[in-house]
Amino acid sequence: MTMSDTTTQWPSSLDDSELDELDVYLRTHAQEGEGHLLLDGVHGLLSALAVGPIQVLPDEWLPEVLHEPFADENEGNRVLALLAKLNDSISAELDVDAYEPILGEVDTEAGPVLSAAGWCEGFSRGIDLRAALWEKRLSDDPSLMEVLGPVMALAVDEGILSAEAEFEKLSDEEYDECLAQLPAVLAAVNQYWHEHPATEA
Repeated sequence: MTMSDTTTQWPSSLDDSELDELDVYLRTHAQEGEGHLLLDGVHGLLSALAVGPIQVLPDEWLPEVLHEPFADENEGNRVLALLAKLNDSISAELDVDAYEPILGEVDTEAGPVLSAAGWCEGFSRGIDLRAALWEKRLSDDPSLMEVLGPVMALAVDEGILSAEAEFEKLSDEEYDECLAQLPAVLAAVNQYWHEHPATEA
């Protein structure tokens, strides 16, 4: 198989050790109470940008992820390379229906369970970077809101979005079901913007 044979080539996603490396860096440099995104949040942010109406360049999204200068140039180059690879992998995974959200874990009495809180926070911030385009389209076209339903339900459940109406907490089964739907939601949103492109910048 040649490198140019992209039809069958698996996307170059980060391997576990690279994910751990990026996770450790983000955790080490996150300040308590500052709302800094961890790995799941960064993945949510980049996911929203990957499927959004228009391209958002790294110059615009990196300040959402990195909040201080690198102490070491080599470390900086390494972190930027990992973030670039993570960013590229999302579009590549969407192209071959292999997208999986990176989720956090919370400890419960029954043991650790997956949490969409960080991912939803990042996704919400990704939408905020092009808020005018998203808001206009969401108000003009209810089908986009419908497609985003599972993401909205998780975000409201986690307190990231406030619901206008009284909102009942999701049951564990409903929560898991929404999590399971995230890859399909991302694929549908991606397709939506391809078929109904944004006309204004």
